[in-house]
Amino acid sequence: MAERKFTGKHALAVFVGAFGVIIAVNLVLAYNAVKTFPGLEVKNSYVASQEFNERLQEQRALGWTVRAETKGGLLILHITDESGAPVQVSELQAVVGRATHVRDDFVPDFTFDGTAYATPATLGKGNWNIRLVARDGNGAEFSQRVPLYVKG
Repeated sequence: MAERKFTGKHALAVFVGAFGVIIAVNLVLAYNAVKTFPGLEVKNSYVASQEFNERLQEQRALGWTVRAETKGGLLILHITDESGAPVQVSELQAVVGRATHVRDDFVPDFTFDGTAYATPATLGKGNWNIRLVARDGNGAEFSQRVPLYVKG
């Protein structure tokens, strides 16, 4: 049997093939990243950054803590003050969705039952985010991303 030599053409084919695979994978990943990007968070990031510390102090002064859970077909938000007592907010807006895409996003209609906010929701197994904005009676804003893991 004749021995085959590894020539420059073979080396070129190996390098072109290897880099071709790498470039193809990068293009597929970049396309999927752009396709699933939900859009802008704020219209003007400079203005938002200038107001950040003021909003943070206002939010910390409220002393609220938020915890989310699912139970019996309900999505439940526990908003409590520094003493652990339930807080009834004057306004509550939320968007519930996956961290990786916006396809499953929905806007729940929470109702306060005296201890927590609840809404009917069937969440699939995995990681979810609740992007929450609440206001107290004086208009002070509390905004937070509340992570929730559903065991399924």
